Amino acid sequence: MFGARDSGDTSGFGGLVSAAYSPAPSERPYGGWFDEVADELAAALGRRGVPASAVYQTTVAHREITFYVAREHLTGVLWALRDEPQLRFELCSSISGVDYGEGVPQRLHSVYHLTSMTWRRRVRLEVCVDVSDPHLPSAVEMYPTADWQEREAYDMFGLIYDGHPALTRILMPDDWEGHPQRKDYPLGGIPVEYKGAEVPPPDQRRAYT
Repeated sequence: MFGARDSGDTSGFGGLVSAAYSPAPSERPYGGWFDEVADELAAALGRRGVPASAVYQTTVAHREITFYVAREHLTGVLWALRDEPQLRFELCSSISGVDYGEGVPQRLHSVYHLTSMTWRRRVRLEVCVDVSDPHLPSAVEMYPTADWQEREAYDMFGLIYDGHPALTRILMPDDWEGHPQRKDYPLGGIPVEYKGAEVPPPDQRRAYT
């Protein structure tokens, strides 16, 4: 529709269908400093009384390490990553959402990028939830930067961060219905209430050639 001939669809109109997302756990050794961080995190959780099952999968891909965290233990994992001297991930640089669409168990993911300015390292966390129960703990108490980041993920994906001081929409009007970055949200035909206009569906838009 937008003139692309040999690359991925950018609008969803082209009917591009990708395989369901299924991250595979990585085998040890992970390489570089990843093993050190994984071991330090496991030890820290043990000292804090957080069960080892809190981090139920570790995946290394694209030169990043991702810890998949059970939502009921997210708070304990974040405290350990922030405060333990050998970890010291002092900055939450990003919280975002992902919707992997129908057919994926727990299709909504909340993704965290944590940065250690002390050790010059970066890790990712992912917490997976169901559309029918999109609740998870807020990270604002540990990382104040999470405030507006969680509001955006709530607004766009409908992730509900329990304990957030003011979980309201940040991009859409307060009375907007739905969450625009979910995969089941229409690509067009949405009334733009405050302008009296409408965004047409993709198959009714002009082709850019």
